Amino acid sequence: MKENQDYLNDISEIRSMMERSSRFISLSGLSGVFAGIYALIGAHIANDIMNPVNYDITEKLKTLTTSNLKLLMLDVTIVLVLAIATGIFFTVRRAKKANQKIWDRTVQRLLINLFIPLAAGGLFCLTMIFRGVIGFVAPATLIFYGLALINASRYTVSDIRSLGLAEIALGLIAASFPGYGLIFWAIGFGILHILYGAIMYFKYERISAT
Repeated sequence: MKENQDYLNDISEIRSMMERSSRFISLSGLSGVFAGIYALIGAHIANDIMNPVNYDITEKLKTLTTSNLKLLMLDVTIVLVLAIATGIFFTVRRAKKANQKIWDRTVQRLLINLFIPLAAGGLFCLTMIFRGVIGFVAPATLIFYGLALINASRYTVSDIRSLGLAEIALGLIAASFPGYGLIFWAIGFGILHILYGAIMYFKYERISAT
């Protein structure tokens, strides 16, 4: 009886090791919190760059000057760079603490599966911008971002899938209110990231740190 129990324990341990080796588990919740904060600040600045009185983003963009458009692109670029840099910093730090490889086949698969929907979504959004369908850009970014998270969730913690589903649901709702995309964008990339990051931190990182 004891031998059978030891055998089952060995199988469980092997299965656990295989799962850890096939998933990148060092994603930091703090990076999600900071990314959300950056997104909220960026959305507030973008609203000020455009018309802060009118909440309809379609009407805002119609009145944009060339200088304001450049400021808007700079705002988006800074938010993106800060989010990526912070994510890399916290993830590398956590990976070192967990003695996990920062760059291996699992991470490569994670990034590839994340990048494919993001690239497709980016090209699709650019096409809509050139065609003048501005109101549906924000919903599309949320939906494609959610699809990217779900696609990549096979190679990291399963909680990423829940965030992806939430982003898709929010994007579909935003599609019914195309003039208020900036607000939904702030909720999806700001508030949801902060909530997700906080849950991840208290669920995984704080426990391991104590």
